Amino acid sequence: MLSKFLALLALAAIGQVNAIWPIPSSLSTGSDVLFISQDIQVTFNGGALSSASSGGGGRSTIPDAVARTLDTILKKGFTPWMLREANSDYEPAIGSGKGKVKSLALKRAGKEAGGSSSSSRLDFAEMDESYTLDLSSSGDATIAANSTVGLLRGLETFTQLFYKHSSGAAVYTDMAPVSIRDAPVMPYRALLIDVARHWYEVADIKRTIDGLAMNKLNVLHLHITDTQSWPLEIPALPLLAEKHRYAKGLTYSPADLEDIQEYGAARGVQVILEIDMPGHVGIERAYPGLSNAFAAQPWGTYCAEPPCGSLKLNNTDVYKFLDTLFDDLLPRTAPYSSYFHTGGDEYKASNSLLDPALRTDDTSVLKPLLHAFLQHVHGKIRQHGMTPFVWEEMVGQWGAPLPTNDTIIQTWFGAESVQKYARAGYRVIDTSYDAYYLDCGRGSWVDYADSAVSPGTTFNSWCDPFKNWHIVYNHDPFAGLEGSAAAKKVVGGEVALWSETIDGATFDQIAWPRASAGGEIWWSGRKDASGNLRSQYHARPRLAEMRERMLARGIVGGTIAPGFCLQSELGACV
Repeated sequence: MLSKFLALLALAAIGQVNAIWPIPSSLSTGSDVLFISQDIQVTFNGGALSSASSGGGGRSTIPDAVARTLDTILKKGFTPWMLREANSDYEPAIGSGKGKVKSLALKRAGKEAGGSSSSSRLDFAEMDESYTLDLSSSGDATIAANSTVGLLRGLETFTQLFYKHSSGAAVYTDMAPVSIRDAPVMPYRALLIDVARHWYEVADIKRTIDGLAMNKLNVLHLHITDTQSWPLEIPALPLLAEKHRYAKGLTYSPADLEDIQEYGAARGVQVILEIDMPGHVGIERAYPGLSNAFAAQPWGTYCAEPPCGSLKLNNTDVYKFLDTLFDDLLPRTAPYSSYFHTGGDEYKASNSLLDPALRTDDTSVLKPLLHAFLQHVHGKIRQHGMTPFVWEEMVGQWGAPLPTNDTIIQTWFGAESVQKYARAGYRVIDTSYDAYYLDCGRGSWVDYADSAVSPGTTFNSWCDPFKNWHIVYNHDPFAGLEGSAAAKKVVGGEVALWSETIDGATFDQIAWPRASAGGEIWWSGRKDASGNLRSQYHARPRLAEMRERMLARGIVGGTIAPGFCLQSELGACV
């Protein structure tokens, strides 16, 4: 008991400082108070901010990012009363402290936003996101990086140094002097939005990109089509969206897609599109004869959820359709992303029972046909200078001989899958359903016949329990691979929000700040520099503060603890 008491005292002694999320690689702060000047002078590489080179598409990435940063600090800050002792006098007096933050010097050694020749095209594998941040007690701040994205990450950290005074007349930090040296542990840090099972406005997607950037997440995985709807407009195949949208106007035009990709690139967020195949495809109303089992019943025989649908295998017309699709779409995505996701999850052999040319579910017959299908699809993606992603079943269940050096496997079955494919030499993305499926644990959505309902029916979701932030934070993508060469193949993590029961109006409450918890593990590591597991106990106050900062910037995430716990010293709610 004494040791527990002393540990709690030690943690309680850690004050409100060091509240940066995700926690930096190296962080030193003081307790000097500085107020920020409303006319802070910002320079770039020693000259005027306007000298910062423009990004692709006419963007002026650094000046725009600085404008957003100052708008956040000066106009969208928050007063942290809910994170301080109730009714305490925690704020510095106006005009007190060491002075003002009067200058911010940005220094960039490199020229490109990412590791590619195009400043709009981001590649997580080559992106240098490292930065340093220093703030002196005399009020001079410097952010230095090797890339534009590094500066963007540093500017996000800079916003977290400041609080709005309750008088409304000033903004201050109580952490000076500050010294930060920071870089991510994992290059890929992502969130999946499913815009096929529910429609999302472009504004909803952009707001999510904002949330990603705030948390130093760098990939938006956009699951953009499925059997439920095809909202993506393909000018060369106009009937896809026209016949498979939910309603007129609920589609993404080429201009919408460009807008989303530009918005992400300007914030250091790569948008990776997924068109799932050969399963999860509903195109029969638009282009009949290319698919099997569309809306077939009983749906459990042919797919994981209704309506069913899959592309035919061994069909030259399907290949022609896919060539037309990719030759239209990929030239519009390749300027922004080095990757394209072809899905591949939950494909059932039973689909081919309904194909008049095959009429079999014999996997020994179907596997070679599926391998040829993937070879054709991935060949088109590589032809456009991109690398394919697939869900793990294509290799694990269907045995596709995909090249390890030019395919990325996204796993969702759990830690054993991560280990399996990493040891096989693939680059792996960890999306383990038991930790990272944030739609889980909120009840079943399928309709129940009255005859199937009894007083004891639980109506649980298939992937219970609910993954609260503790579960997300506790999951280590490197588990079982520590110290091995295979660990280097685990390039990142991704939280998924499948949208059967989520839409744009409810997304923020469900996603945040649980996605933030994953963001810290992927940026900072589940273990600290000493090899010890990061303390969830100590993380909770910082995550609560991050939630408040996001709330002040228009992202209404869920709260993670009662107000009493947020305002009390650590240990009060153990």
